[in-house]
Amino acid sequence: MSNLNGQPASEIVIFGALGDLSRRKLLPALYQLEVCGLIHNDSRIVGAARQAHSLDEFKSFVVENLNEFVKEAIDEKVLSRFINRLVYQQLDFKDSGSFTHLGEALANGNSTRVYYFSTPPAIYGDICQGLAQANLITDADRVVMEKPIGHSLESSIEINNQVSQYFKEQQTYRIDHYLGKETVLNLLVLRFANSLFTNNWDRNSIDHVQITVAESVGIEGRWGFYDEAGQMRDMVQNHLLQILSLLAMEPPADLSADSVRAEKLKVVKALKPINRENIKEKTVRGQYSDGYLEGVPVPGYLNEEGANANSSTETFVAIKAEIDNWRWKGVPFYLRTGKRMPKKHSEIVVHFKQQPHNIFKDSHSDLPANKLTIRLQPDEGVELQMMNKIPGIASQMRIQENKLDLSFSDTYNDERVVDAYERLMLEVLNGNQSLFVSRDEVEAAWIWADSIIEAWKTTNEAPKPYAAGSWGPVSSISLIARDDRQWVE
Repeated sequence: MSNLNGQPASEIVIFGALGDLSRRKLLPALYQLEVCGLIHNDSRIVGAARQAHSLDEFKSFVVENLNEFVKEAIDEKVLSRFINRLVYQQLDFKDSGSFTHLGEALANGNSTRVYYFSTPPAIYGDICQGLAQANLITDADRVVMEKPIGHSLESSIEINNQVSQYFKEQQTYRIDHYLGKETVLNLLVLRFANSLFTNNWDRNSIDHVQITVAESVGIEGRWGFYDEAGQMRDMVQNHLLQILSLLAMEPPADLSADSVRAEKLKVVKALKPINRENIKEKTVRGQYSDGYLEGVPVPGYLNEEGANANSSTETFVAIKAEIDNWRWKGVPFYLRTGKRMPKKHSEIVVHFKQQPHNIFKDSHSDLPANKLTIRLQPDEGVELQMMNKIPGIASQMRIQENKLDLSFSDTYNDERVVDAYERLMLEVLNGNQSLFVSRDEVEAAWIWADSIIEAWKTTNEAPKPYAAGSWGPVSSISLIARDDRQWVE
């Protein structure tokens, strides 16, 4: 048990265990932890859902989904151990009285209970109330909350208040799965373990930063949820702002949760407000229309199954964000995210300033600036674009752009790239909150996002159309072109 770092035995209760998140991410993540020997021998996994199933039926459901969503071949010996941990409990999440049955299913003893809310946030309070009524909450227990936590500051406060009646902040783990990605975590190492970047990570050396999170998929049958949320709430308010805060934060005192979260919070609070006065020059919102992806025709947002033909929900957002502090004064952060874009592609591109003087004019009349690219998906890695001499004996020195490419799959070919949920589930079991979002961060992000959403409502402009399979509305090009820059594509 030495590799468990003091991890206690846990009852891992997944509310919504038959749902899409559980099938695709949570159960495969727990299986991979089993493969690595990172779950306490006495821990159990309790599936809770509304449907009536026997334990054997639940086990069959789990095996079927592991076979579908685990990329590697299933190890039958490991699978046997994993399946023996499973418990199933039918439960009406809104009926407090039914939680006594959950209590009967949970093990007696000193196990820490980990409650994973893989349900709509609107019923988080109902679940907490049911747990409390059945005396199933102690100070040692933990609760994991999936985003989005609300659709505005007001609703976020309401949901957090409901949960905080029963769980203290140090018991609460708010998941943003981007914080579990290898390349996002590598930002801390890249920035604070390498003097090359630590000493050149500010307005004196960096011209601007681009953050792109592009999705090739449409709404995938989530019309009801997505049309209420839109890309601003679904992606910008959480994923992109979390990446931005890690990129821009000051060095934390250490890697503890309190230190890292405190510095991230300062960044979000330092974001310059975007409101009705500057909304048109700082943002672009779009909505995809009919188009083609890889030569195949795809419907526009308003032509998706079940669509509201009058919807003005945005499926694309581009923002020029600015941080009002000494380190980043005058350095824009261009954020871009959208659905039905040419490919699934997430990356950060840090553009350094050009050399002030060029002694290689005969070979290169205009020296390009260095560029650091951090690829988040699908090909995770880090790439540094720089100038290099072309080998040869010619008297004239010739130079060209080259790339130093650290591809995780090539460099660490013996290491499997860990899925974000595997890491995050392990940190919950180990009681480490460093990779989770504090309530203060969530609320500060909503304050900034709500101002933008409210300004869009005030202008009452429809989102700009863009063809599915393109990189967004033409006006998103203008957003960055006004500053004599262009998107990296």
